[in-house]
Formats: sequence, structure tokens, C-alpha cells
Amino acid sequence: MSSFVGGLRSGSSKLISYFKEGVSELKRVRWPNRKQTINYTAVVIITVLFLSVVVYLFDLGISKLLNLIGF
Repeated sequence: MSSFVGGLRSGSSKLISYFKEGVSELKRVRWPNRKQTINYTAVVIITVLFLSVVVYLFDLGISKLLNLIGF
């Protein structure tokens, strides 16, 4: 039973160490400023809209083609 408790303590200290290292890494991150965040968000939204239109057009074209063939 004592090895079980010792294992739990060892595991909890590893977990605590893991989170401390995570916090330490997050402090080193160079976070984008407001302008960069807005620009990146705009790029993502425009890209998603563009790709959505492209996929829609491909789907529409394939659908029309299959209707012509008779499927």
C-alpha cells in the first residue's frame, strides 16, 4: 500500500512540474499585438470564405455534371 501512495506522490509532483514548465513556456511566448491579431483574423476569415465559395462551385459543377449523365 505504501508503494501506491508513493507512486501517487511521485505522479502528483510530475503533474505539478508539468504545469510549472507550461507556465514558464507561456511566459516566453511573443504574443501578437492588437493590430496583428486583427490582421491575422481578417486573413483567416477571407481565406475561409474564399475556400467555401470554391468548394461550393466544385460541388455545384459536379452535381450538374452528374445530372447530365443521369445519376
